[in-house]
Amino acid sequence: MVKALREDLATAHIPVVAISANAMSRDIEVGRQLGFFRYLTKPIVVEEFMTTLDLALEWTQKNAGSPKSS
Repeated sequence: MVKALREDLATAHIPVVAISANAMSRDIEVGRQLGFFRYLTKPIVVEEFMTTLDLALEWTQKNAGSPKSS
């Protein structure tokens, strides 16, 4: 799914955040390799989630007009 979003010019610029119950180190690493902007695990830590949203917004503003940036 992330690959399809990255390949589509309409969505390539959107940071994709994974939220998963799979919290093993290997799961997190695979998520990062797949291209997720961040990989958060449950239970959600509100501060971490809010920081992730702030970072995603900053990244989007910095990379506006550059869909293939990561």
